[in-house]
Amino acid sequence: MSTPLPEEAADTEGDPEHRRPSRRALSFVVGPLIAMVIASYVGDALTTTLATSHPAWLIALNARNRILILTTNELDAWTYYGIGSVRLLMSDPLFFILGMWYGDAGVEWMERRTHTWGQMLRQLQNWFGKAAYPLIFIAPNNPICLFAGAAGMPLRAFFAVNIAGTFARLWLIRRFGEAVENPIEDVLDFLREYRIPLLILSVALVLLSIALEAKRGETEVTALSRLEDEIDGEPSDGEPKD
Repeated sequence: MSTPLPEEAADTEGDPEHRRPSRRALSFVVGPLIAMVIASYVGDALTTTLATSHPAWLIALNARNRILILTTNELDAWTYYGIGSVRLLMSDPLFFILGMWYGDAGVEWMERRTHTWGQMLRQLQNWFGKAAYPLIFIAPNNPICLFAGAAGMPLRAFFAVNIAGTFARLWLIRRFGEAVENPIEDVLDFLREYRIPLLILSVALVLLSIALEAKRGETEVTALSRLEDEIDGEPSDGEPKD
């Protein structure tokens, strides 16, 4: 049984192994996740500018693999590993907590929001005890971290494997960046030369992607803000996202 956080409510209806959080406790988890989603949007929009002018700021906003590859040779090791690891690790324990709080209902919510991952998680459910550790080491993404919490993985083990996997990922990207340094520098030169038109294009593409998400039903921000209502049986009108 998961250990409840101090602000959790005592509601155990529907799942005796998990305790629902209070509204206040949930806001302390969902609020930072929403802030990180917004930061990722900003990072995507400003990638073509920040990659050459402020690469450390860029990975602080968004540490996707492609951005880490693009910026790794522009940063010293301390900055790259320090900022990169913090940014990658920030959301993982929060999704773990959501899984710990909501259990199977949280997995069902994730299944509706990210249909492809949801189906995969369902397939893994019967043997997650064997696959949990390598999965978290190799791909500690939001669904996997949520599922780890829902499955009752020990928190210390989760952190140990998650941190080790994150640093291994950063190390591999660093080595890859060194191996293809010249092509990366060519890309950065292109970004410097066409900074303004590329900035306009990247901002427009991010705004378009947000608009398309909204048209399909919900953005990531609204999905997180409605998390408790959807888990309690009030799903939005939108279709699940792939």
